[in-house]
Amino acid sequence: MAALPSSAKIGIIGAGTMGAGIAQVAARAGYQVLLFDAMVGAVEKGLQRITQDLERLVKRGKLTSPERDVILWRISPVHSLEALAPAKLVLEAIVEDLEVKRNLFAQIETICGDEVIPATNTSSLSITAIGAKLKRPQNLVGMHFFNPAPVMKLVEVVSGIDTDPGIAATIYDTAQAWGKIAVHVKSTPGFIVNRVARPFYAEGMRVLQEGGADAATLDAILRESGGFPMGPFELMDLIGHDVNFAVTGSVFTAYFNDQRFQPSLLQQELVSAGYLGRKTGRGFHFYEHEDGRSPTLPATTEPGPRPGAVTVHGHLGVAEPLVDRLSQAGITVTRADGDGYLQVAGTRLYLSDGRLATERAAATGCANLALFDLALDYVKAGRIALTTADQAAPETAAIAAGLFQALGKTVSVIDDIPGLMVMRTVCMLANEGADAVNQGVCTAEAVDLGMRNGVNYPRGPLAWAEAIGLPTVLSVLDNLARTYGEDRYRASPLLRRKVFGGSTFHG
Repeated sequence: MAALPSSAKIGIIGAGTMGAGIAQVAARAGYQVLLFDAMVGAVEKGLQRITQDLERLVKRGKLTSPERDVILWRISPVHSLEALAPAKLVLEAIVEDLEVKRNLFAQIETICGDEVIPATNTSSLSITAIGAKLKRPQNLVGMHFFNPAPVMKLVEVVSGIDTDPGIAATIYDTAQAWGKIAVHVKSTPGFIVNRVARPFYAEGMRVLQEGGADAATLDAILRESGGFPMGPFELMDLIGHDVNFAVTGSVFTAYFNDQRFQPSLLQQELVSAGYLGRKTGRGFHFYEHEDGRSPTLPATTEPGPRPGAVTVHGHLGVAEPLVDRLSQAGITVTRADGDGYLQVAGTRLYLSDGRLATERAAATGCANLALFDLALDYVKAGRIALTTADQAAPETAAIAAGLFQALGKTVSVIDDIPGLMVMRTVCMLANEGADAVNQGVCTAEAVDLGMRNGVNYPRGPLAWAEAIGLPTVLSVLDNLARTYGEDRYRASPLLRRKVFGGSTFHG
């Protein structure tokens, strides 16, 4: 199939932030847009928003004034649904209400004729359910943009049970013609991004609830070690806890209360108190300081002793780049046999494998044991999280911290939480992505494209799992599941199959 020709008129219903943004995207790609909103004055406000956005691009040198004028000329305000009759694609971005959308598309079918492609920007409703009462449900498709639509690259092309594959292919190609990165996805709760992203929030809140560290420290670890643009708590504060909690709750309900999607009591308490994040001045963080309260800074460990020599026992796996960095820092490095750890004086440092440091110390017979967290890039990471076993001598944390500080890293020592912060989060993201592939929701490539371009993750979860090593990811998940005794941490059958089959998601 091919994209809709640029001569095809595009109808946009809803001139709010999303609808106006989508209209701008289509017009900038060369399409004539008919913009409608049932609310009086909404179209005019939407056009004003588009004009302001384009003007900012002109001032930044991203667009010329003549190009801006042409884009605006391509967008025509209309004031009735009947005026959308010439459109070949009608995309709605209105309230998330099933019956409202059903009624709207029933009207569009009558107004626009048999060939129109009705598309919905829904982020939470079933495409199958929306189309169930239409005369031509095979024409209905999801075209899910991310906010702000002119900036975010991803479009999820969502097929319901009746969607014609040819229609989905046309919309996929059209999204690409509009300069977007498109992914195909089956209509299931959360599609790709809103489903796979749940552990990013959930694991942060679990670690906070267990007293692993405060929100500011956990945010800093995921940013400065994990490479995520924002930590989970600052991101939830930005989204709004009412919105984020509602999405989590809807996904949880839609999956028949699967523990993997269980909402957090911590977030429920914030919503109950009206502490919704930035928009109310308080969420997990404080944004108004009239009471004299200072913003909480991430916990940073005091400087520890600089090691003169380190012994590397065995291979460190994904953390192996640390070895060259130690040598470059002027530290004497010796290699020896072992199961993958760093020895500094009498202290052992292992990469987290999902077990408690306390349990691992008991298993190895080494009381002075520390664990360090996963990093996206151990060379570039600015912060490393550590924890120590309960049996460890008081100086163990300082010795472990001193090693990483010698490499120029800031260190945060957190409580003995299984999987620490980055490791457990990335493994759970990868696991959810694997389950989406296993259930035929999408491909592995779509998972990674979706998470990189829909929520700006630094690496696709499945590609990241392969970089860590799928056996390591499976081991972390199995250890988390055994430690917690919860179905929440069950490993995807597909991940287990890949490990025992010796294959990968992209190979």
